[in-house]
Amino acid sequence: MTAPAYGELREVTPLVSVLLQNNPGPMTLEGTNTWILRAPGVEECVVVDPGEADDEEHLARVAAQGPVARILLTHRHHDHSGAARRLAELTKAPVQALDPSLVLGSEALADGDVVAAAGLELRVVATPGHTSDSTSFLVEGPGQDGPPPLLAGDMILGHGTTVIAHPDGALAPYLTSLDWYADLPAGTTVLTGHGPELPDAAAVAKHYREHRHQRLDQVREALRTLPGDATPRQVVEVVYADVDERLWDAAELSVRAQLDYLRG
Repeated sequence: MTAPAYGELREVTPLVSVLLQNNPGPMTLEGTNTWILRAPGVEECVVVDPGEADDEEHLARVAAQGPVARILLTHRHHDHSGAARRLAELTKAPVQALDPSLVLGSEALADGDVVAAAGLELRVVATPGHTSDSTSFLVEGPGQDGPPPLLAGDMILGHGTTVIAHPDGALAPYLTSLDWYADLPAGTTVLTGHGPELPDAAAVAKHYREHRHQRLDQVREALRTLPGDATPRQVVEVVYADVDERLWDAAELSVRAQLDYLRG
């Protein structure tokens, strides 16, 4: 496996490049992907998810990519949004997100908005599930070959599956968002929050949907065998027995979301 290229700008499409933050971990995989977007020949750029706070080296590299026109956030988790305020100080760029509490110097985003900047149009799609404010962006620009790539935040990861961050995240809206992903044109590249980009959003979403329903069946089966007052952690120990125990706290969030879904 190739070592992660921390600190190196890597072009993914003619409109999209990525800077990988050096913050690897069980929840962040290789690290947080900070996305740099611009049309060919345009000096300014849009930054999506500047990453965790207190990483001045990473932020200096991000700020050096050109005048920053906008800072956009896919969701509120600190490994994506924590550095937004500091990057705004460095670049004087506004910060926009679906969650108004994250906005600086501009207005909150809404489903269906189009952000025009750096020669691009970024179509805002509310895709709740991982968190209530999870947002995806379709990147449209000149000279694009094929369907617009999709910035998915943590709704889809480069490998493995994502956590439903209960109680903010919820399974019913997550499944609805996966249905939307599954209807995207074949060959829609997924630009993930962590891990490598993936070649087909619809195929990944269908896999994720199958996985979620398999987990729901496993939770139902566990509840039939466990005591009536079984805790979410006891369900985790049965259903997620094949998962690294370091991830059981995160798995418990998903189990709580699954139990809410089944009881709802």
